[in-house]
Amino acid sequence: MQPRNMSMSGVVDLAAVKAAQEAKAKAEQTRAETARQGGAGAVAPADLVIDVDEAGFERDVLQRSAEVPVVLDFWAEWCQPCKQLSPVLERLAVEYNGRILLAKIDVDANQMLMQQFGIQGIPAVFAVVAGQALPLFQGAAGEDQIRGTLDQLIQVAEERFGLTGLTVDPDAQPGAVPAAGAAAAPAGPYDALLEAAVQALDAGDLAGAVQAYKNVLGDDPGNSEAKLGLAQAELLQRVQGMDPQAVRTAAAEKPADAEAQIAGADLDLVGGHVEDAFGRLIEAVRRTAGDDRDAVRRRLLELFEVVGTDDPRVVNARRALARALF
Repeated sequence: MQPRNMSMSGVVDLAAVKAAQEAKAKAEQTRAETARQGGAGAVAPADLVIDVDEAGFERDVLQRSAEVPVVLDFWAEWCQPCKQLSPVLERLAVEYNGRILLAKIDVDANQMLMQQFGIQGIPAVFAVVAGQALPLFQGAAGEDQIRGTLDQLIQVAEERFGLTGLTVDPDAQPGAVPAAGAAAAPAGPYDALLEAAVQALDAGDLAGAVQAYKNVLGDDPGNSEAKLGLAQAELLQRVQGMDPQAVRTAAAEKPADAEAQIAGADLDLVGGHVEDAFGRLIEAVRRTAGDDRDAVRRRLLELFEVVGTDDPRVVNARRALARALF
């Protein structure tokens, strides 16, 4: 897999909506507190490459991603390509001088993290920015490709989230990395409602989560966290009672049936098959007309919101949709 353009949408893991939203909220709190205190303290060059396990993932990755893009290197001792890639990543992490933090994760010792990121093979490289995860590349990659990917990551982190990275002091003592999230930022005006949505998701109350997100959007239509949460919760709600085999059979047998293709796309997306979901609906746009076509188009736009409008797969699908419509 070649390195891909950056997006801030994160991995589409709808089974982990609650965890993702909690991580994002904590990252925002950490960033606000860091700014209030005048920025993070200096770190030693040796602290730009760290080993991370499941127990420390929230502290060392999710919370620190509010200050600096955290690049995740999934590796194993038996993996020969990892032994070629990891030294390059480690050298670049030091060379980038605080603009990224490299977190190394041994998949043999951290199987749960490997599963959560949906990793099928290693080496695999992801990034976490402001609590949001995104894939960078899998397998061996040349240094020029890696540099290009990291440059894009840093640019997006700066432009979208204002992350300026860590201050590096060659004289600092290794291991004295400032603790992220030492104090909580003041609660925002919609924190209680967003927390209610998270609690509803945790309890399996999808209808309650949908209503909580709608309550936020009723007062603040541009709230990005509520918009993403609502799109994800509504998708989970739609697929909750589906019979996957029946849905896939209907979609295969009725390529021009709008409802069948819409249901199939929802199922595709929940299963992590983003491009399949988009391709299914774009093809359905070509095959349908009138109200059916409009229904397919609207569902496709909703799924764009679930994935994230800046995701390169969404950008490509928008172009394909335009060609299908016009």
